[in-house]
Amino acid sequence: MMNPFLQSLGRRALFSFDAETAHGMAIKALKLNLPVAPQARQDPRLATRLWDLDFPNPLGMAPGFDKNAEVPDAILGLGFGFVEVGTLTPKAQAGNPKPRLFRLQEDEAVINRMGFNNEGHDAACERLSGRRGNGIVGVNIGANKDSTDRIEDYVLGVRRFAPFASYLTVNISSPNTPGLRDMQARAALAELLSRVLEERERLALTRHVPILLKIAPDLADSDLEDVAAEAVTQRIDGLIISNTTLSRAGLHSANAKEAGGMSGKPLFQRATIALAKTRKLVGPDMKLIGVGGVDSAETLIDKIRAGADLVELYSSMVYAGPGLAGDILIGLKRFLDQRGLSSLQGLRDETADEWAMKSL
Repeated sequence: MMNPFLQSLGRRALFSFDAETAHGMAIKALKLNLPVAPQARQDPRLATRLWDLDFPNPLGMAPGFDKNAEVPDAILGLGFGFVEVGTLTPKAQAGNPKPRLFRLQEDEAVINRMGFNNEGHDAACERLSGRRGNGIVGVNIGANKDSTDRIEDYVLGVRRFAPFASYLTVNISSPNTPGLRDMQARAALAELLSRVLEERERLALTRHVPILLKIAPDLADSDLEDVAAEAVTQRIDGLIISNTTLSRAGLHSANAKEAGGMSGKPLFQRATIALAKTRKLVGPDMKLIGVGGVDSAETLIDKIRAGADLVELYSSMVYAGPGLAGDILIGLKRFLDQRGLSSLQGLRDETADEWAMKSL
């Protein structure tokens, strides 16, 4: 467990900078292999196997932290069982004007309107193809803001990253690229998924690269039903629930009115309801990754009980620091010890019915 005093000191130091500058400093520290957190110990009871991939534990780093695939192996060294890099677009793009990343300290939340700022496919491909580590690294792909054929951008993402990505995530749920969420509509989604799946088959890879779809937490029930039905029809490998929300319900921070997607602790309820509803719609076989408001072993377990096979976080690390993954692993081991369990997998779906009946 990370020393609370050092963790608090580090947080105060980073919080003296604006959010995006602090994020850049964190990436640089990881690139330099600075000792930002104690090495987290893995426990074989936390391991799980999905899509023929062996996850040492169910906790992943969500995309947005390592946008350009600069430090995936350093992140894995913090204790994460997997890392998802990106979002990556075919061409490099600057994203939206700064400031575009805001802390909501009273709410332990973050608002971003980054706009898929990244260095593009070429830079990330060079880094990922040269990795020496063998940990699980997923690649989150998106479309350029000025693209005239957004579906083709996703096809290009599959073509470029499938040879060395552990899995691919099709991200059509960011609220910060105008019109992107419209691709969650049934007809558009059907065309998108069929194209990316056709490209995967055309590549004739020696291994089956899972393709997942990341959706928004703000879908109406009827729209979520359409997404789930299309995911099942197209037989994609999984869904990630959810991206950031446009809702500002219950926020108290001064930055709460900033435009963009909100993540962090206040997203937990909305995202977990969407997760459980999705589980009920797609059935027990499809793999789901739960995201949104995870900041502890308890909230991770809640996601699994609501229907998740794996869980990701990002925003909570802004407030808890780089030792958070290790602290969560300790909490999960303690939970297994107290309950006399050999794994977490038997907990899945325990509360899915209860969460799915909730409304916002």
